[in-house]
Amino acid sequence: IFCKMSGYDTMLRTLGGNLVEFIENLDALHSYLALSYQEMNAPSFRVERTNDGRTLLHYYSDRKGLHHIVPGIIEAVAKDFFGSKVTMTILEQPEEEERTGKKEHVIFLMTQTNEGAKTETLPNDKNWAEQKDIAGKVMLSRSICHSTIRFIIRPDRVPHSFCPSYPKRLWIEEKAFCNAFPFHIVFDQDLTVKQTGVNIQKFVPGLQRTGNRLDEYFIVVHPEVTLNIHSIKKFINSQFVLKTKREMLPQSFQNQSMLKLRGQMVWMESLCCMVYLCSPKLRSLQELEERGLHLADIAQHDTTRDLILLNQQRLAEIELSNQLERKKEELRILSRNLEVEKKKTETLLYAMLPRHVANQLKEGKKVEAGEFKVCTILFSDVVTFTNICAACEPIQIVHMLNSMYSKFDRLTNVHDVYKVETIGDAYMVVGGVPIPKDTHAERVANFALGMRIAAREVTNPITGQPIQIRVGLHTGPVLAGVVGEKMPRYCLFGDTVNTASRMESHGVPDHIHLSPFTYRALKDKMFDIRERGEIQVKGKGLMTTYFLLQNLKLSEKQIMGKGKEETCVYRDDQQEAQSLDSRVFFWYNLILT
Repeated sequence: IFCKMSGYDTMLRTLGGNLVEFIENLDALHSYLALSYQEMNAPSFRVERTNDGRTLLHYYSDRKGLHHIVPGIIEAVAKDFFGSKVTMTILEQPEEEERTGKKEHVIFLMTQTNEGAKTETLPNDKNWAEQKDIAGKVMLSRSICHSTIRFIIRPDRVPHSFCPSYPKRLWIEEKAFCNAFPFHIVFDQDLTVKQTGVNIQKFVPGLQRTGNRLDEYFIVVHPEVTLNIHSIKKFINSQFVLKTKREMLPQSFQNQSMLKLRGQMVWMESLCCMVYLCSPKLRSLQELEERGLHLADIAQHDTTRDLILLNQQRLAEIELSNQLERKKEELRILSRNLEVEKKKTETLLYAMLPRHVANQLKEGKKVEAGEFKVCTILFSDVVTFTNICAACEPIQIVHMLNSMYSKFDRLTNVHDVYKVETIGDAYMVVGGVPIPKDTHAERVANFALGMRIAAREVTNPITGQPIQIRVGLHTGPVLAGVVGEKMPRYCLFGDTVNTASRMESHGVPDHIHLSPFTYRALKDKMFDIRERGEIQVKGKGLMTTYFLLQNLKLSEKQIMGKGKEETCVYRDDQQEAQSLDSRVFFWYNLILT
């Protein structure tokens, strides 16, 4: 759809009358586009019809892992261009036996599913009679668009179709043929050259002598296969590009760029020979000059002449456009640099302070301290952190904490809680501050469950085992405000902070410790909570505390923000819009890539 919208619709539709012809001409399209996009590294496609009537698609690519895209593209082309439903199945991924120069080779089975009928292979000679019968029945029973009929009944099989007439002998003499097609080569199954065009002889003088082999003077550039008759027949529908060998040319040609020929291979069964109808592969007048060629060397009927001149005109227009674009780009860079510096400042400010507080400071407003009647605070630390520090190098501690905090920071975005600060191995977050939320306790509880899962992915540098953390939660009122001028921080004050810290310090490794106030906020919220009993809490006396075990409603993937559905179902409208914008931006960039 993206390619169609970009102006390639007509070009794609005219590649072939059915899906097989479309695929067989893709390489030729890529070769044409390479004239403008010289760095393009396109995949290669080859269709093979087996003796048992199956149609196989061979996919070659330099980039591994992208073959999963192929079925979607081919099925969409079949549906959109030919009104047919095609199913693609991976048969095998063999090692590159054909030496095409590509890193990946995947073989797909292509089958067509006709409505109301069993699965059939794509059109071929063996099942043509059955397909024609099916098509007749469908035409009688319902009205079907022409594009669908065109795919079921191939145009060359329709009764009363065109039938060519061939002369009893060829009415052209040898000299006239070699002059009319100055760049052609005829060779047999052993690659022995039997006949060449006059300009091939001019630029590769060695071919004037009989008995020379094609592979002595040329190498195959595309497709990257071994130069033998078997490989050529296998890729007969591909465009072949041959390049002259420097060591086989006369000394006067040694300093020139090597001649490249581009054209079609045609097998002549009665003569057991292959004819290579080709022309020089050129993009511009500069390349023409580098190879010692002139426009007069190219046959007048050869479109290479027009291609060179049109491409030269296009290059001149592009250069003019590039000059204007460079001036515009200079202005864009200045503006972009200013914007980057501005964003760096904002990013640093937002990392230290809540966004709405930072925006007030940017506007020069004074941020008043606020009182929050209820919020939920979380503290966590790493078990035996002091022992780990004593036995490890400092850089190992930094890597461990960075890995752990990166995972925790991502979870703050998933569950929309505010990270207050980190001191050493201690991590502090709050829910319901600085923006009050009724779901503050659930958010922090889900974040705590995610912390415990994420911590298991971080290893202890000493033992190599997953680290363990203690987590404590408490719910209550706090005071909050901005403290300091040189490096302002958004800080929380009150007994709620102290109690939350006590829940963490009196906790158990790999457990989430809840105060009775947090328990009351979560007990009816689909959480699995177990009573710990009464414990002596420093500065608080006896308290009945609890352990948070799991969320009965959300899976681990959803808690980690990796599920199919969004974990934070309590997101406000503005955040939902931002999430939608992010998804749209992601898919847009994926299409461009």
